[in-house]
Amino acid sequence: MSGRVCVGAVAGAFGVRGEVRLKSFCATPEDIASYGPLCDESGRRSFTVELSNPVSNGFAARLSGVATREQADALRGLRLYVDRSRMPDLPEDEFYHADLIGLEVRDTGGGLLGQVRAVQDYGAGDMLEIVGPGLKAPLLLPFTREAVPTVDIAAGRIVADPPEGLL
Repeated sequence: MSGRVCVGAVAGAFGVRGEVRLKSFCATPEDIASYGPLCDESGRRSFTVELSNPVSNGFAARLSGVATREQADALRGLRLYVDRSRMPDLPEDEFYHADLIGLEVRDTGGGLLGQVRAVQDYGAGDMLEIVGPGLKAPLLLPFTREAVPTVDIAAGRIVADPPEGLL
C-alpha cells in the first residue's frame, strides 16, 4: 500500500479572491475537507481546505496560503494527497484505487496478463487498465466480482477471469 492517497485536484481559480475549483475523488465528495491538511505529490507543500459551496464538477474552496486569483490559477492541475493512515478502513470487498495500481494480474490458469496501470471510471463502473508485454494495447478489464474474482493486496496480485472475447 502506498503512503499517500490522491483525494482530489485543483481545476483552477474560482472567482477573484483566491478560491479554487476543487475536484474531489472521494466516495463522499465533501469528505475531502475532513482528512486534515492535504499535500502535493512530493509532500513538500501542505494545504488546509475549507469548502465554500458546491460548483459544477466540484467545490469552490479556500486553500491555506492562497490569497489571490493568480495564486489559485497557478495551482491548476495540482493533485492533492492525504497520508494513508488518515484514511478510513474499507469493508472487505472495497479497495482504494491507489492500492490496485501496480498489482500483477494473472488469469485463472496462472498466466501473466500484465500489471494494473490505472483504474478508470467512464460512468458504467470501474475498469482496470492493464498493460503487459503480451498486450498490443492496454486492456480494460471490468472491475466486477465475475471478471476479478480475487484481489490479494498483501500478495500484490489480482486473479482475473476476463469476459469471453476480451483477449
